[in-house]
Amino acid sequence: MKYINEKPKKIPVLAETDVMVVGGGPAGLAAAISSAREGVSTMLVERYGCFGGVLTQVGVEGIAWYRHEGTVEGGGLVFEFEEMAQSQGASSKESQSNSQALDPDMFKYVADTMVKSAGVRPILHCYGVEAIVEDDVIKGIITESKSGRQAILAKRVIDCTGDGDIAALAGAPYTKREELTFVTQMFNCRGVDIEKFQNYVHEVLKPTYSDWKGFWEMETDGKEDDMFSPYLVQPFVKAANDGFLEKRGNIDYGGTYSTITPEGEVTMLNIVHITGVDCTKVEDLTRGEMDGREAVIKGIEVLKRYVPGFEKARLRNFGMTLGTRESRQIDGHYKMSGKDVMHQARFEDSIGIYPEFIDGNGVLWVPTTGRYFHVPYRSILPRKIDNLLVAGRCISGDVMAHASFRNMSCCVVTGQGAGIAAAVSVKDNLSTLNVNIQKVQNALEKQNVRVF
Repeated sequence: MKYINEKPKKIPVLAETDVMVVGGGPAGLAAAISSAREGVSTMLVERYGCFGGVLTQVGVEGIAWYRHEGTVEGGGLVFEFEEMAQSQGASSKESQSNSQALDPDMFKYVADTMVKSAGVRPILHCYGVEAIVEDDVIKGIITESKSGRQAILAKRVIDCTGDGDIAALAGAPYTKREELTFVTQMFNCRGVDIEKFQNYVHEVLKPTYSDWKGFWEMETDGKEDDMFSPYLVQPFVKAANDGFLEKRGNIDYGGTYSTITPEGEVTMLNIVHITGVDCTKVEDLTRGEMDGREAVIKGIEVLKRYVPGFEKARLRNFGMTLGTRESRQIDGHYKMSGKDVMHQARFEDSIGIYPEFIDGNGVLWVPTTGRYFHVPYRSILPRKIDNLLVAGRCISGDVMAHASFRNMSCCVVTGQGAGIAAAVSVKDNLSTLNVNIQKVQNALEKQNVRVF
């Protein structure tokens, strides 16, 4: 590879703030809102033109699609996001749970109102491209945008990029598996005969979670097997057997949908999966986006031919970017394990609870029995770099724990914990390593979070 030398140049300081949150997805929204509510100056930088991350940009509507009658959850901003969306007419009943499916476009507005109401300073269309680090202490970030290269100085930085970009740039240790979980090109359809489609689903397919086992080699713990799941794979199997759907090495078909509207829309079609994509590499992202869109068009042809009600269906829209499940995992002061998730782990430094929910790496556990685990503060605290926290799917954990904490609602749990921990550490003038965890927990409880 060739290199060039970039000339040294002065970088203007755009702002100075107490807490800087990089990435405005569910984790980043929660971190910024909770930090600002604690009374410290807070900025939120987002690379796209809206907040919401995988919810608004990918189109994943079900923030809590695991929720059933016996599910125990931690409250806080997870509930508040749903309640705010519902109050704005931005949600509908989720198809397989006791939760709300959030409208991705309307939630952009909901997120805006919550960010403004909390007093967060938002910066959209802005990338965090470098970490400012002195003696292993993070001091801020360098950004790139239409305004050029600018610095934002901060007493605390929270990496909510999903990929751990800022932590990696700062020199915090991390791991990344060689074979990463597939990515998804989400899409929505319109022009569906809803009555005909629903009759096909409920009278012909009668899909349950046990159906996942044949296609995904999915292991459940048994209690989910007879529960309804909006799962579509049989049409794609038949299309492949008929020779209508040609097998491509990096594309898999089959999955779920979320919402059926009276207007003839079927949304959050989560059925096109692309393997071999590392979302920390721009060429992989490019290939994944283009392969994904091509596969969606073919997938719609299959739906039109093999699914009753879809005969006149057409594409409404693609998700505006790929849905990523996995990339970097930071090396935290505690590495969560699948055992923690499956055996109700308890931690003195808990920043929130999360139900016993696992979705990925061949395992599906739906939380119907009231079991839950604690999320420890140490799992969001990177080694080596001080005054940096990480929230979202790139916190510290093994493969099985990641299949739980990568989900949007747990990203909110870690985001809210990180936001409040950062704010408390600023107010007490203590580093993130030495912050008083009891004060953090008390502040979380005041924001309606169940900590234990």
